[in-house]
This record gives sequence, C-alpha cells and structure tokens, in this order.
Amino acid sequence: MRTTETHPADPTTEPLRADVAVIGAGPTGLLLAGDLAAAGLDVTLIERRPAGRSNLTRAFGVHARTLELLDTRGLADALEATGTRLTRMQLFGHLPLDLTRLPSRFDHLLITPQYEVERLLEQRAIDAGVTFHHGTALTALRQDADGVTAELAGPDGAPLTLRARHLVGTDGHRSTVRTALGLPFPGTSVIRSIVLADVRLTEEPAASLTVNGTGDTFAFIAPFGEGWYRVMGWDRTRQVPDSEPVDLDEVRDLARRALGTDHGMHDARWISRFHSDERQVPAYRVGRVFLAGDAAHVHSPAGGQGMNTGLQDAANLSWKLAAVHRGEAPDPEALLDSYQTERHPVGAMVLRSSGAIIRLAMAHTPASRALRAVATTALSVLRPASDKVLGMISGLGIAYAPAPGGGRASGRRAPDVPLREGRLHELLRAGEFVLIAPEGAAPTLPPSAPTGATRVVRATWTDPARRTAVLVRPDGYVHWSSR
Repeated sequence: MRTTETHPADPTTEPLRADVAVIGAGPTGLLLAGDLAAAGLDVTLIERRPAGRSNLTRAFGVHARTLELLDTRGLADALEATGTRLTRMQLFGHLPLDLTRLPSRFDHLLITPQYEVERLLEQRAIDAGVTFHHGTALTALRQDADGVTAELAGPDGAPLTLRARHLVGTDGHRSTVRTALGLPFPGTSVIRSIVLADVRLTEEPAASLTVNGTGDTFAFIAPFGEGWYRVMGWDRTRQVPDSEPVDLDEVRDLARRALGTDHGMHDARWISRFHSDERQVPAYRVGRVFLAGDAAHVHSPAGGQGMNTGLQDAANLSWKLAAVHRGEAPDPEALLDSYQTERHPVGAMVLRSSGAIIRLAMAHTPASRALRAVATTALSVLRPASDKVLGMISGLGIAYAPAPGGGRASGRRAPDVPLREGRLHELLRAGEFVLIAPEGAAPTLPPSAPTGATRVVRATWTDPARRTAVLVRPDGYVHWSSR
C-alpha cells in the first residue's frame, strides 16, 4: 500500500510522475482514483484541503444506480449500514413516488451524509495505492503530445511539479482545472438565497421525504441518520446575498409556511445560505485533460442528483482511461472521446430534470400552482410516466448510444442478473468486461469489441434455455449482445 503523502518533495528534484493525476478529493475524484489504481495505474490525487474529514455535508442522497456502481466495487453494503433507506417520496402533495418499483436490488433512496461516501472511497483508494497530496493546490497546467505538467503549491507554499500522461479535474464548481483550460462555464443562477440547515426535530414528519411549495415559499425535509434532518427552504420575497446571516428562526418560519409545521426544530449544528446555478462546460475533454463532477456541471439540488452524477461520470471515465493505459483499446482516441459523447448529454438531462423540479417548487401564481397540481396528479396515476421520472432521478433509466453492431441491448444498463459464477455486480468487481454466454458457447465478438488483450471475465447463464450472449462493460452497461 502506498502511504498518504501530505508534504511536497524538494522542488529542485525531478518532477513527481504518475500515469494519471486527479485534482480534487471529493467523491468523484476518490472513486476515479481508486478505480484507476485498482486497475494497476500509478495515480496521484491532489487536494487543496488538509487531511481529515468534516462532519458537515451538502449532499446526502445516494440513488439506486450509484448504489449499483458502489456494489460493483464491494462498497454498497457498508454504505447502506450508515444511512436510512427511503422507499417513498412525496412531492408537492400530489405526487407520491414508490421507489420499491425500481428494477434494482437497491429499490430505495439511501439517505447518508456525503462524508460517509468519501470515507469508504478514500479508504479504498488508499488500499489500492493512490498517492495523496493534501494541502496542495494546482496553480497552472500545460499539456503536450506526451502528457500533462501540473504546477502545484504545497502546504507551505513551496512549488512542486507533477508530470502525468493524463489529468482529470474533479475540483468542484470553482474548478481550477477548468479555468486553466480556458473553458467557459455557461449558465445562469436558477435560484438565490436558499437556506440549508441540519437540525433535530421534536416531531417526526409523516413522510420520510417531503417537498412542498405554497405561494412565495417552498421547503424540503429529510432524515440522514443519527437523529439529524436536512431542511432546505426558500422565500421568494427574501432574495439576499449568500453572505447575509441566517438563523434557526428563519428556517423554522420557512418550514411552517411551506409545510404547515416546523416539526419542533432545535439544536441546529449547521446553517448556511447559498445560491444554485445551472451550468455545464461545453467540453468534458481537452486533449489529455478531462473534467468530471461539479467541475463539468452544476445544477439545482432538487432530486439530489449532484454527487450521484459525478460518481457516474467517474465510473464511465475510469475504465476507459485504464483500457488506454494498459494498451487494450482498439481505438484509444475514440474510446476517450466517448466520455464526452456519453456523459455530456447525461449532464444536460440532469440540468433539465432538476431544473423542472425546482421550477415546479417555485410556482407561485394560482395558475402555475394549478398546473403543477394537474401535472403531478397525472404522473401519480400514469405508471409509465412516473416510472420514467423514477428512472431519470434514480439513474436506472440512463442509457447510452449503442455501439456499432452492438445489438438491441447495447448502451443499456445491465441488470444484476444471477449467473453460475455469482451475481453480475460481484463479477464486475474485477474491473473487467464480463462476457455472459450459454453453456459451452464461444460467441464471435464484433470488431467494435475490445481487443484480445482485454481482460474479460467469462460467466454462464443459470438458465440453460437462455441462448443470448452479452458483453457487459466494466461500468455495468451492455457493450454488445447476440441475437
């Protein structure tokens, strides 16, 4: 195991070297770095914060698709033990969402603080051999045909140089990597002066997760473990800067006006005011540099999709970088370009869906509130429509364009099917492709499939009557299926 590094080397020595440099040790960067190190790459992770984790968090919901990705890394069960499972959400008083209908082992929303996700991912990254530099900031970068040079400032301000074949910016919405690339971050502020608080309640809410808006206010409340509740509120008539002080009385007032009660809020351990932007960078890849998570896209907190989308970005990119570094990609540039092709539309979709939810919550005229009531009531009785909403929010409905000659299932999420050798998600823990085939069959793969050097786990259907062959990518999506 490579030990955690917290102090830079002497700047007069040769530059530090790595296969991949990851800038930013939030959930996205930790998952990506851990994946790459587990695949045998030399990975250095740069984080400007000092070592140690805060017990405060903004993200706290882990959706089904993210839990599936964590399951393929052997982490989902440990994370589930830290939180609360929600099987039902109530939106705007008219739209109950039954999460038990999700076609997944994880038929729920897991409420757990972001720091629990980071704790598990950080330990996995350390165990896999990732080198950490805490208290270290990126100051500049340049790239050439052979790699990327990152100029850094260590904990004491001393300069440090890191040379890597590729670099990934996972350093949040104020991304230094994105700025160094000169990329725009177009978009707008969708909502200002949102109040967040972590509180204890005297009266437990009837619904586990509740969102409602009335007139000029809306509020949201959900548990996230150890007796704490996250409350979010907004008042159309009080649009003040983020720096404006906020106290528990303001949070209580917002809850009472939007939800009818403040549930006896007390003992707030964290209160904050912030604004929410909708922004997306046009290019997730610039040469040898990539962006993922909030460095690539930010949106409203509605739907709780921010951290989840970033983790899914990382899962999509990590196996592609690993395949290129191990010489297993038939067309390395096309494979790396597919990160943009696949994930940029997903980021745009999340901006639309979270934006729609927040705009519904902000409806304030009688006509717009009546329209919201009609729309949400219709969704509640039209199961195909509500299932589509669940698929978008949970991530289970996300699909990519099919690979050339990949068959009907190509690009779709592969369910966690039972196989002779174990569950599919268990077999994907090797970080390789999984080829599922009938007993004794040796299917001929199409030219778009990975090269012969690619590591493939072979598995067999439990049902002998099943004659289809399926090649599943390391991120759990179907690459190819036979007729």
